[in-house]
Amino acid sequence: MSEAEWRAFLADTVTPAFPDGLTAFDGAGQWRNREGRIAQERSKALVVVLPGATAEQARARIRPIEEAWKARFHQQSVLTLYRAACVGF
Repeated sequence: MSEAEWRAFLADTVTPAFPDGLTAFDGAGQWRNREGRIAQERSKALVVVLPGATAEQARARIRPIEEAWKARFHQQSVLTLYRAACVGF
């Protein structure tokens, strides 16, 4: 995925779903693939705060982003962490 492809995904898929804001940063992913080999690639991480959302509501809003990412960038999976937090801005 190029930086231009990432920016397009952010603009047309992520931002409309979370217009109140988010944080995005670069990562380095590593996992054991279906063939049993260790795979590595550059990754992107998103932090989205959903005040007052239940876990079920958060999953319902985030799942379409996961599915779009897998389809668009031909990924087998997406790591997602749901966690309650005390947040201030």
